[in-house]
Amino acid sequence: MVVGSNPTGRTMNKKNISLFIVILSIAALAAFYDYPMGWDRGADYLTGKIHQAPFAWAQKVAIPHFLNKPYVLGLDVAGGAHLVYKADVSKVPSGDQASTMSGLQNVIERRVNIFGVSEPRVETQKVGDSWRLVVELAGVKDVGAAIAAIGSTPYLEFREEGVEPSTVSASGTVEINGTQGFKATNLTGKYLSRASLDFDKTTFQPTVQLQFNNEGAKLFEDITARNVKKRVAIAIDGVIISAPVVNEKIVGGQAVISGNFSLDEAKKLVANLNAGALPVPIDLISQQTVGASLGESALRHSVKAGFIGLIVVFLFMVLYYRSLGFFASLALLIYTALVLAIFKTIPVTITLAGVAGFVLSIGMAVDANILIFERVKEERKRGKGGKQAIEEGFLRAWTSIRDSNVSTIITSLVLYTFTTSIVQGFALTLLIGVLISMFTAITVTRTMLRIFLKA
Repeated sequence: MVVGSNPTGRTMNKKNISLFIVILSIAALAAFYDYPMGWDRGADYLTGKIHQAPFAWAQKVAIPHFLNKPYVLGLDVAGGAHLVYKADVSKVPSGDQASTMSGLQNVIERRVNIFGVSEPRVETQKVGDSWRLVVELAGVKDVGAAIAAIGSTPYLEFREEGVEPSTVSASGTVEINGTQGFKATNLTGKYLSRASLDFDKTTFQPTVQLQFNNEGAKLFEDITARNVKKRVAIAIDGVIISAPVVNEKIVGGQAVISGNFSLDEAKKLVANLNAGALPVPIDLISQQTVGASLGESALRHSVKAGFIGLIVVFLFMVLYYRSLGFFASLALLIYTALVLAIFKTIPVTITLAGVAGFVLSIGMAVDANILIFERVKEERKRGKGGKQAIEEGFLRAWTSIRDSNVSTIITSLVLYTFTTSIVQGFALTLLIGVLISMFTAITVTRTMLRIFLKA
């Protein structure tokens, strides 16, 4: 390393060295965050050595383990279940079906998270005139329990008095006690804000208090207004559990479900309703199970392929670019540690498609270094010194690096916004990788060359 004799040169070199130390420190922390076992083994070894010392205080010393946050693995890696449900939107106006399905998606996402499913993927699909809900539950051990959990989410609806029993079947209304039919209204669990447990002050029987959102409150007010002195039925999953008489119009969006509940039944109903009452009924029509061993094998082979690819790239860079290639390889290791740490932190669900996006971003990181080095070689052929050639090389290569990476970033954003599932995972990992590769190529590699390359 050659340090210039002028004060400005010494100051710049000190800044570069300080920046390089910061980069190495962050990279080391990221590497241990990616693979905490490496730190933990060293910590345990040093702790054991300290405990051998003939001092009382030494027995109390223990080097702590590093933060161990697991990667979030997708269905194709961790195994799990792929479930397809058909949603019954026959009673929903065509213009409201998309928003209703969006509400259904949110409900199911909350539901499976409550039951401990990590990073579920829930999507809605329109097939012809019908709607489907696709649920991917990665890492689920008991698929049957998960299916039961999703299916047990209640479908809540309010019904008002309809026609006489003679026309019940034709109109689709429901009989209660064989004396009066009820017909569906627009007020369903879609408009429910929360549910709470309470007790009737007269009978001391448990009741369930409902609070609707603003739109639901207006619907409830209209329903009670046109049914004064009539009954309004409350149905859960198509079963009428209560049909109280409306004494007056109810304003404010509050309702009470009362019936012959036991305390446990009322608590369970409150929990289910707060987890989300389904805006439409759903039926399971397809189930596929992905074995964890198959996913682990695929991930193991993907990681192996990525590792071999890195080694080949390192060898090519060092053999072709010599010292420049060595620094580029070191920058690539820093890049890998930073990207994997970001994947853990966000967290990004690791799928095979996501791994492909990450590997592709590695190629783009190498491509940026190649552009820079070729420019540096051109400047050296023109007779410029090492440090001047470096600065000119980075300056001239920046335009090409910027344009290629920006176009990739735009493509990744479009793919992530307008696609679903596998393609989104690919787009997200590629986007993160490209952003970090710009930092490592421009900042990390240039800092190392400024410090270590002779003038």
